This record gives sequence, structure tokens and C-alpha cells, in this order.
Amino acid sequence: MPARKQPARRGSKAPDMFAEAAARRAAGQAPLAARMRPRTLDEFVGQEHLVGEGRLLRKAIEADEAPSMVLWGPPGSGKTTLARIVAGMTKSHFAPISAVAAGVADLRRIVDEARDRLGMHNQRTILFIDEIHRFNKAQQDAVLPYVEDGTVTLIGATTENPSFEVISPLLSRCRVYTLEPLTPEQVEVIVRRALADDERGL
Repeated sequence: MPARKQPARRGSKAPDMFAEAAARRAAGQAPLAARMRPRTLDEFVGQEHLVGEGRLLRKAIEADEAPSMVLWGPPGSGKTTLARIVAGMTKSHFAPISAVAAGVADLRRIVDEARDRLGMHNQRTILFIDEIHRFNKAQQDAVLPYVEDGTVTLIGATTENPSFEVISPLLSRCRVYTLEPLTPEQVEVIVRRALADDERGL
């Protein structure tokens, strides 16, 4: 007697639906700054000298040729946001760490994962090091070979002059971009967007 076919199970997508709903709730409860964080260069406010139409950095990002770089600027100038935009527009995996809390072990873990990701999925990894000036010489030395061999694309963020805070061999393999403080007019643009955006804003 032939085996009876088992009926297809219903509701197999329920976990995905629950996950999507949870993600939407989490996004809605995120801080305003996180919800309104620009996702594209067109949404990014300020730094026209770097990412305005026709500027070299913008062209490099749009051509998926963003180099390793150090973003030097005051708090609130958009360093982290710009790094996330670079990762998003180049379809790279974004691996952020803070130099205040992370160490060489964290770096090695990220590098191992980056190698696997590149080999298995041909996806690059952007290693974002916030406050890179807090890494000591040995920690910065540990980053160097992986920038040299292309395992990761480094984006370091700092409020300090990188010429004094980043070791020369690492700095020589990065472009340094200086970010300027936002003007009152640019801050007003950001506030108006938050007030007008029904989905992500206030």
C-alpha cells in the first residue's frame, strides 16, 4: 500500500513574520537619532566638500571603490553615519568596534569572519573603529596587515589629529578626510526632517 503523502505544514513562515514584527517594533522604539540616521548620501547633511555631487569621495563610494580612510572631525559631524552609508552603498558587511572597549582578540574575530565572508560570499567587510586614536601602537600594528592584504577596508573615526594619533604605516594606507562641524542651518534641516517624517521622525 503506497505511503500517504503528508499534508504540507501550514504556518511555516510564522517565525519569520514574528521576527519581522519584532524588528519593526524595535525600530519604532529606537532613539530618534537612530531612526533618523541617514541611509544614503542624498540624505546625508553637511560635508559637501567631501560627498557633494562630483566630489572625489562621493564618486569613489558610488563606484564601489571606497578606500580605507580616517574620518577626522568633531563629535556630531557624521563620522559614524558616513561609515554606515559607505558600507550600505557598497554592499559591504559593517563591523563596528570601539577602540575604548575592544582589543586584539575582537579584531582577530572580525578578521576571521571577514575572510570567511569574502571567500564564501565574495562580500567585503568594512572594519569601523570608533575613536581609533584610543588604540595603542601594538593594537594599531595588529590592524595593519589586514588593511594591506585587503581582508578588511578600514574606516577609522577620530576627534584627534591622525598625524599624531595614528601610526605612520597605517596612516599611509588610508585617506584622511576632515569633517567640519554642522552649521546652524544644517542642524535646522535635520530638525525639520524629524518633524516632517511620520514614519521615522517625531
